[in-house]
Parts: sequence; C-alpha cells; structure tokens
Amino acid sequence: MKRLPLLVLLSGAALAQSATPTLDTGDTAWMLVAAALVLLMTPGLAFFYGGLTRAGSVLNTMMMSVASLGLVGVLWTLAGYTLAFGSGGNALIGGLTNLGLAGLQGNLWGTVPTSVFAAFQAMFAIIALALISGAVVERMRFGAFLCFGGLWSLLIYAPLAHWVWSADGWLYKLGALDFAGGTVIHIAAGVSALVAAAVLGPRLGYPRAVHVPHNVPFVLLGAGLLWFGWIGFNAGSALAANQTAGLALLTTLVAPAAALLTWLAWESRGEGKPTAVGAATGLVVGLVAITPACAFVTPWAALVIGVLGASASFWTVQAKQRLRADDALDVFACHGVAGIVGALLTGALAWTTGSGKPLGEQLLIQVLGVLASVLFTGLGSFLLLKLVSVLMPLRVSARQEVGGMDLSAHSEQGYSEQETGLGAPVFVGGD
Repeated sequence: MKRLPLLVLLSGAALAQSATPTLDTGDTAWMLVAAALVLLMTPGLAFFYGGLTRAGSVLNTMMMSVASLGLVGVLWTLAGYTLAFGSGGNALIGGLTNLGLAGLQGNLWGTVPTSVFAAFQAMFAIIALALISGAVVERMRFGAFLCFGGLWSLLIYAPLAHWVWSADGWLYKLGALDFAGGTVIHIAAGVSALVAAAVLGPRLGYPRAVHVPHNVPFVLLGAGLLWFGWIGFNAGSALAANQTAGLALLTTLVAPAAALLTWLAWESRGEGKPTAVGAATGLVVGLVAITPACAFVTPWAALVIGVLGASASFWTVQAKQRLRADDALDVFACHGVAGIVGALLTGALAWTTGSGKPLGEQLLIQVLGVLASVLFTGLGSFLLLKLVSVLMPLRVSARQEVGGMDLSAHSEQGYSEQETGLGAPVFVGGD
C-alpha cells in the first residue's frame, strides 16, 4: 500500500505551526465549514442528553450544553486560546501573547487565517465541557456547573490541549498521536465526569430506581447531528482540504458503523433486543474511539477500532455500579473508556499507514499520554469541585431533584403537565 505523506504523522494543529505560511482559500473555505459543523455538535449533544433524562429535567440537561456555548466561547476569547496555543509558552502552558485573541488578525496558521483556527478550536473546547454535564444531570446546581466548567476550561482543558497539540507541548514533542481529540477531549471529559459524579453523589434512589429515557427520538436526532458534525471535528483537524482530511472522513464513517452493529449485537445476546438507544450510543462510541486515530489508520483498522471501542464501552456500562459513582448518562463509559481504547489502538495500528514511531515505542508513548491525561484531569477536577463546593452548594435539594430540575433552575418546563401526564410533582424529604 502506498504510504501517506508526512502530514499524517502529526496532529493538524501542531503541524501547521511548522509549515511555511501561505494562505490557501480552498483550505480556508473548508475550515469555515468544519468550524460550523463542530459548532452544531453541541446542540446535537443537548438533544442526545436531553432525550436520555426525565421529562422534568430535559431543559436543565439541555441548558448545560447550550450554556457551555456562551461560557467557553467567552473564556476561550479572553484566555483559553492563549493558554493552549499562545506563542512564547513552554512545555506545560501557552504564552500570554494572545490574551483577548490579540495579535491574530493578518496572521496565518498553516494555510488558513489564525482567526479561523482559533474559532475552530473554540468549538472543541465548548463541547469538551458540555460532555461532562451528562454525568451530573438531574442533581447538580446550574450555577455550580457553570462555575466548575469555567475553571475546568481554563485550568484543565487549555493546558492539556497545549501538551498534546501545541508544538511546544511536552506530549507533542514526545510523539503522542491524537489527531482530533481522543486524549484532549474524550478522556479528559470522561474522567472528569466520573470524578464529578463521585463527588456529587448518586441520584436519589440510585441504583434501585430506574431512570428511563423520556424521549428516544431526541436521542436519535442528537446522535445523527453528532455524527454529521463529527465530520468537521475529525476531517477538519487536518486544517486543510487534502488527502489527510479525506482519510479522516472515511474512517469517521467506517468506525461508527462497526461500533453501532457491535453494540446491537451485544444487546441482542440471549433474550435481549436491539434498541434505538443502543444504536445511538454505539455510533457515538465509535466516533469517540476513532477520533485520535482517524488520520493515522486504514479503513480496515478503523473497523477494528469501532468493534473494540464499542465492546469495551458496552461492558463498562454493564459494570457501572462497580465504579461506585452515579455517572447518569455513562459519560465515562462512552467517552472515557472509548477514548482510552482509541488512544491505545492509535499506537497499535498507526503502522497501517506508516504513521508514528515503531509499534512498541509508539504504543508506550500512547500509554504515557493516557496516564498523564487521566491523572491530570482526575486530580484537577476533584480539586476544582472541592473549591466550588466552598463557594456554593454543588447539589440541589431533594425536593428540587424529585420534582425535576427545570422549574427550580429555570422557571420553565419542557412540556406541559398534559403532555407528560406527570401531573403535580411528588416531593419527598425536606430541602
């Protein structure tokens, strides 16, 4: 097989820093579209998560994703971008030369305007925070989530992005492969979500109470929007309209398809039945698993990643009670575990395109990258949550939780009582 050019050996973000700056209008047009596609992923996630929760908490669940658009958008402008990609930084953090996104106008990042690159990366930072919300739905105060989320975006996400994607970052220099965010986004969000769920405590009645999705069509709609937007997520990370983007798009089709079928097959074992929620979950897990590897592996290797990623996540969901944390929407199982599997398989299968270092060496580097991400995000999230808990309560009252989060947090309802058939909320316990 003809080997791919050197472009696939590096993440698009860092590679562009070493390229000779020459504006390419075709690449710029593609990146404008890719940024818009990734932006759509966050509303898609809102539908996906919203459909999985109770009717009385659907708006609060969706609002955590929607509010991430505003919160991280502002913080990325003020300081997030420069902490991740600012010039004059070191191996751990970017310089402060681009505070307020100063100094971008007229500059190029590879073949596209630096302003376009900054906007594209902002979309990544936004959905990384939104992913965490799935673990704490139906019980975390909205204000506490925003406070934690702002700190997390600046103090955990931005430094980790610098480690992996900046040419100055220590994991990048080590040779860690993460093309579009398996380590930076999915492992980080998944581990942080698990920690948040543990610190916050389980939902009332967990694990005896059954929390069933209130709107499965929402789940399918959200999954479809996520897959659509993920094309920009992965193929856009090439930062050019080229062969690498084409390979990333193809593997982003192949791996989720394999993962979807794998999830349904596991569900159907014995007397089980394939479910719509399972299909949606499987394809999302496949997207997560292929993200770090999408431009480093061949299509047949992407099939393997989809199957193994879905299998690992499926069985983690089955064993979720052993984690002793009520990760409500299985963020750790579907993003953390699939992200870890994808990162490791990137090292194991990058040889299929001639990417990276020799197999054993590359796999060892990937293991180190995974461990660094897990430790940094896990410990950092724990400390940030404890800090926020000193400033304000993390959790709503039992009365608010039982009655649903929408009215107490937003004075709104997703549905009328006639539509839900729920009638007046039943309260137990005190405030």
